[in-house]
Amino acid sequence: MKCSSCGAEIQPGNRFCVACGAPVQNGQEASASGLKYQIDGTTLPVVTIDLQPGQVVYSESGGMSWMSDNIRMETTSGGGLGKMFKRAVSGESLFIVDFTAEGGPGQIAFASEFPGKVLPFELGEGQSLIVQKDAFMCAQKSVDVDIHFRKRLGAGLFGGEGFIMQRMTGPGLAFVEIDGEVVNYDLQPGQMLKVGTGHVAALEPSVEFDVEIVKGFKNILLGGEGLFLTTLRGPGKVWLQTMPMMNLARKVARFMPRASGKGSSGGLNIDVGNLLTGR
Repeated sequence: MKCSSCGAEIQPGNRFCVACGAPVQNGQEASASGLKYQIDGTTLPVVTIDLQPGQVVYSESGGMSWMSDNIRMETTSGGGLGKMFKRAVSGESLFIVDFTAEGGPGQIAFASEFPGKVLPFELGEGQSLIVQKDAFMCAQKSVDVDIHFRKRLGAGLFGGEGFIMQRMTGPGLAFVEIDGEVVNYDLQPGQMLKVGTGHVAALEPSVEFDVEIVKGFKNILLGGEGLFLTTLRGPGKVWLQTMPMMNLARKVARFMPRASGKGSSGGLNIDVGNLLTGR
């Protein structure tokens, strides 16, 4: 294969041309807005985006994994104090970073922080998608990311996703992180799906989100599913994740040793497992 910029021969697997440094255009997807990207990996995937001059993507601060040397970074508040506060509440960093290619095509990569999937969503003008808190990875500059409050008290307290989620609104391409594998359903009007705590990764705004109490005394005491189940009612699409981070943290915490010791000034008891239960 030859480089599209300088014509030099490119060895299989190379991301950049060794002669001119241009990113390799191979095996990629192209969004409706013209942004080219490629998702690689299985357990811990990474999305690599090719930027043409004038194209801008952004992420929360610290989200970038690697980039070509002609990518310019600009850290901003992303809309002032109000936006900064909303990002902090939704689990993101206070600042965002814009990435732009200068002097020619550039390449930038964002790697997942947890075993799972990276999903691309092409959003139309005014089209929104609601995702779990801290799922946002990166997006084109035209995509607005805001917080989304659960309207129902029960859904916020017992649904597993909390009161606050994230709402992404187009136009543009956005990438989100999903915990574990992903299964999606297209619910018809009135069709309902019951979901265990923490397994809701993303849904369209038209889907009604609520909780219900598990029926049956023995089911509550012995079933192991907890007291509540999340209910999703169509119409609309939902994306479910197989390994919620909180569930994995609780499993791992059971096998973590407890360190305890006493000194002359008093006692010390550190539960290492509890350090894993925060997202």
